[in-house]
Amino acid sequence: MSHRRLIVRPWSVAEVGLELDALAWSESVFALSNGHIGMRGNLEEGEPVGIPGTYLNGFYETHPLPYAESAYGYPEAGQSIVNVTDGKLIRLLVDDEPFDLRYGELLSHERELDLRAGVLRRSAHWLSPAGKGVRVRSTRLVSLVERAVAAIAYEVQPVGDAARIVVQSELVANEPIETDAGKDPRAAAALREPLEPEYQGQHELRAELVHRTRSSGLRMAAGMDHVLDGPKGTRTTVETEPDLARVTISTELAAGESLRLVKLIAYGWSSRRSRSALRDQVIGALAEARRTSFRGLCAAQRSYLDAFWELADVEIDGDEALQQAVRFALFQVLQACCRAEQRAIPAKGLTGSGYEGHTFWDMETYTLPALSYLLPGAARDALRWRHQTLGQARERARVLGLEGATFPWRTISGEECSGYWPASTAAFHINADIADAVRRYVAATDDREFERGPGIELLVETARLWRSLGHHDPTGAFRIDRVTGPDEYTALADNNVYTNLMAARNLTEAAEACTRHPDRARELGVDTEEVAAWRDAAAAIWIPSDPELDVTPQCDGFTRLREWDFENTPPDRYPLLLHYHNYLLYSSQVVKQADLVLALYLCGERFTPERKRADFDFYERITVRDSSLSAAIQAIVAAEVGHLELAEGLFAESALLDLEDLARNTEQGIHLAAAGGTWLAAVAGFGGLRDHGERLQFAPTLPSRLRRMAFGIAYRGRRLRVSFTHERAEYRLLEGEALEIVHHGEEVRIEAEEPLILPLPRRERLQAPPQPPGRELGRQHTRA
Repeated sequence: MSHRRLIVRPWSVAEVGLELDALAWSESVFALSNGHIGMRGNLEEGEPVGIPGTYLNGFYETHPLPYAESAYGYPEAGQSIVNVTDGKLIRLLVDDEPFDLRYGELLSHERELDLRAGVLRRSAHWLSPAGKGVRVRSTRLVSLVERAVAAIAYEVQPVGDAARIVVQSELVANEPIETDAGKDPRAAAALREPLEPEYQGQHELRAELVHRTRSSGLRMAAGMDHVLDGPKGTRTTVETEPDLARVTISTELAAGESLRLVKLIAYGWSSRRSRSALRDQVIGALAEARRTSFRGLCAAQRSYLDAFWELADVEIDGDEALQQAVRFALFQVLQACCRAEQRAIPAKGLTGSGYEGHTFWDMETYTLPALSYLLPGAARDALRWRHQTLGQARERARVLGLEGATFPWRTISGEECSGYWPASTAAFHINADIADAVRRYVAATDDREFERGPGIELLVETARLWRSLGHHDPTGAFRIDRVTGPDEYTALADNNVYTNLMAARNLTEAAEACTRHPDRARELGVDTEEVAAWRDAAAAIWIPSDPELDVTPQCDGFTRLREWDFENTPPDRYPLLLHYHNYLLYSSQVVKQADLVLALYLCGERFTPERKRADFDFYERITVRDSSLSAAIQAIVAAEVGHLELAEGLFAESALLDLEDLARNTEQGIHLAAAGGTWLAAVAGFGGLRDHGERLQFAPTLPSRLRRMAFGIAYRGRRLRVSFTHERAEYRLLEGEALEIVHHGEEVRIEAEEPLILPLPRRERLQAPPQPPGRELGRQHTRA
């Protein structure tokens, strides 16, 4: 579905009118979060609604995992994010008639997500079934500064005659909600009413509720307070029940009068703290928010975002829709993590319950690269969360009969939550993805304290996994067999190239870290013999080849599998995993998402330019992009090998995925990996950023339709701005000492005093390889 009501603006996402059949999609697009609290963009009055949702990062319920046939080592319990107490609700009655946009006449309606102010604004002009007119305006924020706080300013004004107005501000727990929960009825039952009431309290216009999950044993508190500005004679009442707290405001507004309510909301949760401690925490947060005032919260929000955008903004000249989409993507990355503070970053952020709120390898490979260069503290916190789950990963390795640590494919708290092991347990590459995120963060920040602490432990335990998982065959080659790489349409393969190359890097990085920190290595039980074994395995890693086709097989034997019959695959049979059995997919040359192509990008130093071009062309013909993780990576490599127009189309697919609902499932939450991948496609694709050498490398290039691009990064105490056109690139140090980089293969030095301006080499523009029939890029701009 293309949503024609979205307006293209450079610094906001706006909807004019209201599509009732697309509410769930818009609720994801207009969701607000700070990495701790997430609020879907539901209408304040609660109805109509697509999917209600308020989430706390890491707050989940457990449920049994279903197996028709169980076996040793299968995870026994799943985890699902909980829709917690809803504080967004503000119901309105106008002369006793509910303000419900499904009735009466909606004369105008607009919502705008302001990417610089960090607020969601809404305005509506409504005529009740009885003909009474009213204007409603609201401004909502989830604070990026005060971690526990959200707030809504809500204003009502009659149009024409005076009106009797009742406003009901509520906290509601255990909202009725439809949940797929993986289509598991036991999970759905566990989430139907997951919160058990423990406390309810009130004081003046403040109220609090405390609840506890039935199975996981987590406790949460929600509170609300109010600042009211209305005419004389306005009356208020407060009431609480176990699952409900309500402040009711009644008044009569004459023509030209208005009622303005500021609702302050606070949340906290813990697995250990008492209900009184959590109650007091939210009361304290509300008191601080009240002292700050709504205006102060908005000012702090704007100030925070001004600093963020000064560094992070990606400027694009030549395509207004792409410009908007890239900024929207960056905003999603920011609000998914900025106050997560050593909790995971879920695949949907906190914008929806898709994937049950789980975190995947997306975090390390798609989100943390942007954070390492834009918000390094958030990258460090995410890696510290991985380190906190190291005990569970060690136990999982023990269950599997392996050494070191085996990190989960999908999880909330650290335990494996996937019951389909060929695409989860066998996808051991997540260990190398975590190790590479450690390497990248340390290289970008020079944070040696982190490297000596959590970093080296993560590197050592992941390296131990590879040494026990793989083996040297009779020829001396180090093989890693029966694993699943990023491409989930090719499971349980031998020597997946991406996995092997990333494992080799993991082993090498662990060895070098232990050499730099021998005292820490001894504490971790690492001796010289173990380090030597890591280096030997890395040096002997087996990489398949196909001399006949002159391409790199994705894994052993891949190029000998049956070819997929694309010509006779109807368009409505995509994504393939919903219409074809896994056996057929696993035994065919069809790729769900970039796999070998991801290796071409992340391990590009292992391939010649000619090999990259040949490999990219081969895999582009069989990659169906049934995953939102694919297009951005394909765009990066397409730009590198010279398919610039194809790269632009793939870049646009990643950037516009949620704004245009290209995958038809944004209603479950935004695709955070695609958002992070959009930044990667801009910076690593068209900017040519590579960070696997001694110096940062750049190779700027542009497709013909774009005139200019610019981006910023933070690197080892410096702030660098890179801008480029078709003819030249400019490198400008905004902060910090001189920096040596590589520009299109040439070592250069950027001085702090003046920008470095360099010409761009002429690039051969190649004819792009064909894409699978039925999966060609079909970008259509349908927005005004």
